[in-house]
Amino acid sequence: MAVNWTGEVLAQLQFYWEYSLWPRLEGLTDAEYHWLPAPGAWTVREGEDGRYRPDSAVPEPEPPPVTTIAWRLGHLVVDVLETRVNWHFGDRTYTRESVNWPGDAAEAKQRLRHAYETWSENIQGLDEDGLAAQVGGTEARQWEDFPMVALVLHVNREIIHHGAEIALLRDLYRAGPARS
Repeated sequence: MAVNWTGEVLAQLQFYWEYSLWPRLEGLTDAEYHWLPAPGAWTVREGEDGRYRPDSAVPEPEPPPVTTIAWRLGHLVVDVLETRVNWHFGDRTYTRESVNWPGDAAEAKQRLRHAYETWSENIQGLDEDGLAAQVGGTEARQWEDFPMVALVLHVNREIIHHGAEIALLRDLYRAGPARS
């Protein structure tokens, strides 16, 4: 029996999207999006040039800081999906430094949905040979020598685990003291 590997890999992501992640983003407010769950939490901030950027440090502190929903959702939008769509199916001009991160909940959700749909459509276009092809030149050098399916499965894992973190942050926000 032949296995449709592209379909199987996409089915995993689509199931998570439809039954876990997207429903958990319903009603996300800007107050939740920007809520600092701990002192020193990393978030997304507007710079003097009007562009939004994530807090970061090189090297990253050990342990890494707690992050806001804005940081996690922005990471999914920019690092996990938009950059990879551009680098693997676009003109390879997109970088974390050149992009404006989502500044509010509505923009983050709109961009996440678009990036997820674009990524999924492009992956749907890969056949068995496309999934087996070497990733090659990429913005993330650690993937260069792997087959494309390894990167696709990594993106699935990233979306699933960061989505779960966002859901937990929403639960903590909701369970916290009354907010005005």
